[in-house]
Amino acid sequence: MRHLKRRGKLGRLSKHRESLLANLATALIRNNRTKTTLSKAKALQPYAEKLVTLAKKGSLHHRRLAASRLHGKEAVQKLFGEIGPRFAGRAGGYTRVTKIGHRLSDAARMAVIEWTEATAPAAGGEEPSKAASSTPATSA
Repeated sequence: MRHLKRRGKLGRLSKHRESLLANLATALIRNNRTKTTLSKAKALQPYAEKLVTLAKKGSLHHRRLAASRLHGKEAVQKLFGEIGPRFAGRAGGYTRVTKIGHRLSDAARMAVIEWTEATAPAAGGEEPSKAASSTPATSA
């Protein structure tokens, strides 16, 4: 019986599947969003959220656990340096999966997985509007 066996096999052997999820998680951490098939995105979501939970804890042991699950030292550094602290006040739900349609070649359902909070505020997001509104007042 398959009770509580939620994650799909993705048509791969276990080692290949773990490597695929590690590659997808590394790409998500480096690029802040990844375009992939819907089933891979749904399999990646709990994998990535557990990595963020490790990054929020932040000890050396948790850093080594994350390094064993990711490919690349830079991804671990970004996870613990930027992404973990960004979600420090959030209890869960760090990723979002958005369906974007079908792939032209084989009609596979495609999705984008990304972090729920923006990586950084837009350069000069509110300041130019305040500066623009204060500039005519000083000119007039």
